Amino acid sequence: MTAEQTVRTTSGTVRGLSRDGVHAFLGIPYAAPPFGERRFAAPAPPEPWDGVRAATEYGPTVPKPPYTPPYDVLLPEPVIPGEDCLNLNVWTPDPGASGLPVFVWIHGGAFVNGSGAVPVYDGATFARDGVVAVTINYRLGVDGFLHFADGGPANRGLLDQVAALRWVQDNIAAFGGDPARVTVGGESAGGMSVGCLLAMPSAQGLFAQAVLQSGAGHHALTEATATRIGGYLAERLNVAPERSALAGVPLADLIAAQQALGMDAATAPDPHRWGEVTTNLMVYEPVVDGDVLPDLPIRRIAAGSARDVAVLVGANRDENRLFMVPNGLIDMVTDPLLQMVVAGYSAPSEKTLEVYRAGRPGATPGELMADIATDWFFRIPAIRLAEAQAGGGRAWVYEFSWPSPQFGGRLGACHALELGFTFDTLALEAHGALMGSGAPQALADEMHRAWVRFVRDGDPGWAPYDLDRRAVQDFGEQVRLVDDPRGEQRAIWDSIR
Repeated sequence: MTAEQTVRTTSGTVRGLSRDGVHAFLGIPYAAPPFGERRFAAPAPPEPWDGVRAATEYGPTVPKPPYTPPYDVLLPEPVIPGEDCLNLNVWTPDPGASGLPVFVWIHGGAFVNGSGAVPVYDGATFARDGVVAVTINYRLGVDGFLHFADGGPANRGLLDQVAALRWVQDNIAAFGGDPARVTVGGESAGGMSVGCLLAMPSAQGLFAQAVLQSGAGHHALTEATATRIGGYLAERLNVAPERSALAGVPLADLIAAQQALGMDAATAPDPHRWGEVTTNLMVYEPVVDGDVLPDLPIRRIAAGSARDVAVLVGANRDENRLFMVPNGLIDMVTDPLLQMVVAGYSAPSEKTLEVYRAGRPGATPGELMADIATDWFFRIPAIRLAEAQAGGGRAWVYEFSWPSPQFGGRLGACHALELGFTFDTLALEAHGALMGSGAPQALADEMHRAWVRFVRDGDPGWAPYDLDRRAVQDFGEQVRLVDDPRGEQRAIWDSIR
């Protein structure tokens, strides 16, 4: 049974769709199309419209390449053509209500993939439980994050996120939400984006709480590295490394060059050429430009940039297996390669391998590399962010440890596996190729309930993180509170990461 609802926004009236007590308004523009004269510019306000605009289908997605196999099957995402791609989606239990908590979701995808229309992010489950949910698109890859030698706005993808949050401040009350009760959340590149927002002066006051899943405050490029990468891209396209020259390149050519540059960095990871991309593994990511992003996010957060924001932060037990099992890399790792990776992370090789071998007896070099990379890339940054916020009792830490049965059980609790649980979208077969058919609904019930409770009450339901106990809620085959899990492995990274 469906019915239509209309809501007046600052740009015009939208007509949504109501089903099973949830009202959805999809594809609402929060900024003008970023093409033509607006290419590579800061987001501009959306153009107002007369009459009633249909908001019953997802809007266009931003320019992006497809995932390469096998990830195109494991991480399915839609491609919707059209230029009005800076849009968002709202689900609400009641547009006529007031004061409802709000959850704004920023998708992942390594800053080159993803959209707010990915099925796993269906916000109806949050609206069902009394939360106004919002998912957004933002510019990706070259459009969102390439740094130009001749100036121009940096971090356009982050500026898009800020514009979306400002739209929420101006409009969410019309959907029943409270602009003073906004939680911003994200996973992977979305979690790293939230880490940036916690550090950005332009984002202050736009949200009260933050959820960071498998991404925190360590991933950003220096301006020098980002400028070099812009030069490499321009050289590949045989144009000047300037905004006006790159804006004239056909979109298909630009995305092809974007992909080729990413492949270059992955297959020939020379630190003299790529700088921090050698370990960050992402060519296109936020840039410490001194203005939009004044410093590496974790340093800003540790200095108090987000001291009034409550955070829920964590990672999955086996994050890096997503990037090593489906492609067979986990079986190609040798002991010398493992030692090179540890050295690349600036960790003491002998001690690090001794500690990680003790934590996973009988592990192969590839399995140890997955554990070490998981900690360096995901778990330790989450812990550092929690440490930065722990002084005021405003941080909660989780770990997701339910192992996927896929790939003979070798995926473990890999990257992105928790999303269907936090969103309670298992019934939609969200990421079905990643989790299989037997994912436990009871675990989704518990995890989603904790996320709703945090958004609504500012407390997910377990002890906050502190530097003495280091309590972590483990969501696995059992749900339990663990004090300082794998503490000896955590301690390896003190003063390193």
